[in-house]
Amino acid sequence: MSFMQPSPVKYACSCGILNPINMLFFCRHCPKLRCGFCVTHEIESHFCSNCLENIPSTEARHKKNCCANCFDCPCCQHTLSARASTVPVVRKSEEAKEPKDGESKGEATPPVPASSKPSAVPTTKKMYYLSCLSCRWTTRDVGIPDQGVATGTWPDNECLYQARFNALVEYFQAVVLQEKQEKLEFMRRKAPKQHKFPSLTDRTGLTVSLIRRQIGWNDKAPKAKAVIAPAEATAEVEGLPENIFTEPLNLRNVTTITQRHSQPADQPTAVGSLYPQRRSLWIKRSLRCRQCEHNLIKPEYHPTSIKYRIQHFASYHVPEVVMVRCEQTLVAGKSNAILLKLTNPTIYDMTIRLLTASPPEDPQLSTEATRVAKEEPISSSPLLKAVGITLSRQNSTREVKRDVIDVSNAEIVPLESEFVLNQRDDSKEFDEDVQLSTEEPKFIVWRKGNKVLLRLQFTPAEELPGLADVVLGFYMQYTYVNTVNNAQEKREPTTHVLHSRVFITAGATEQKAN
Repeated sequence: MSFMQPSPVKYACSCGILNPINMLFFCRHCPKLRCGFCVTHEIESHFCSNCLENIPSTEARHKKNCCANCFDCPCCQHTLSARASTVPVVRKSEEAKEPKDGESKGEATPPVPASSKPSAVPTTKKMYYLSCLSCRWTTRDVGIPDQGVATGTWPDNECLYQARFNALVEYFQAVVLQEKQEKLEFMRRKAPKQHKFPSLTDRTGLTVSLIRRQIGWNDKAPKAKAVIAPAEATAEVEGLPENIFTEPLNLRNVTTITQRHSQPADQPTAVGSLYPQRRSLWIKRSLRCRQCEHNLIKPEYHPTSIKYRIQHFASYHVPEVVMVRCEQTLVAGKSNAILLKLTNPTIYDMTIRLLTASPPEDPQLSTEATRVAKEEPISSSPLLKAVGITLSRQNSTREVKRDVIDVSNAEIVPLESEFVLNQRDDSKEFDEDVQLSTEEPKFIVWRKGNKVLLRLQFTPAEELPGLADVVLGFYMQYTYVNTVNNAQEKREPTTHVLHSRVFITAGATEQKAN
């Protein structure tokens, strides 16, 4: 099986989407399979992919998620590099020397004549410009002057509508702040009053005024709403240049759609109007389970590190199923067998059973889910409760169970019994001891370490046409030893009986003869 080809074995996650095991995550607290749509994405850090500078979130927001030192080529979108050049500097002619203070002013000392030639020692100065090593574009092509510092402040192309954008941002910020204050005022009026004064010793109302100011409420009359001049539509459009119909068109001087989209402020039509663009920042993100809000993936903070502090991939907890081959050619309505290799990635033994119907849920897991659903956040203050602020953690998003669409078109013969998949032991791969033969079920072909090769009988549907994909679907029930306990009184690992629905694309049926 090639890595460039899609995997024929897919697992169904809790939301009903089929994915290979390398694209799934496993929550040890639920415990269930999670895909990219079953988790919440959080930004851990911002960094530049070129200079690897770690930038805080506040500074990244202020810089519009762009690096201050790195630039991209406006023509080919590659990274620009600073190039140095020497520029000769001409010194001014030496001025006439004046008499020193120690010399007597009475003496008639003739002034030294000024030198009409410049300094004999030539001087040079280093100047820097940006150049692209891919398409040979430079900042000199668009008339940007060279800078004296390699990481200096290169001029940005000013937007004509920047003042309008700033006014709109300020207006909507004022609108959001006003709506927030109105909501807090409405919640305060709606909540029942406990007492006229928050303290029995407060008879002047000064404490009430102080609390209102701390929360953000205004004792005075509300301010007038923010007003902004609305945009006015106009029918006047600039005309085309006069030489557009007379001079021949040179496509090398016309920008492409990609080049125009890279500069949305002005969207230049000529190549000579392109300016270097600041490089966009990259992010490191963490994934969190939607139901229990525990971290599934949490990367290292440093940009140069590719490791994870928390990594709960499904391939580390769920048995991996790999399709080896089919024993015969696939024919509709004819019995066949497929060889599957199962691998145990954990350090505990697993008892596996392949079923055709959905097994019952683990009663222990359903009890914990009911306990979590009944928990409510507790507020420590009636004033905060009236406003809608709670000190405890908010309730997690409730999971909506969706049934997986049955895409199986083959009937599977269930296995005779369950079997044990040994634990993973890396040291056994280097041992030269020969494993003793033990009595195995008939469907097991061979066993080595934590891997088992088994034979599964199936029959494709008779109504399948020629060259149609045969899909096998079954439930894989396995035991999982969970070392994470949500309850404080339980400190020992617990064993759960979990199941996953697996779909295998065995191949295409043989084309029927006419």
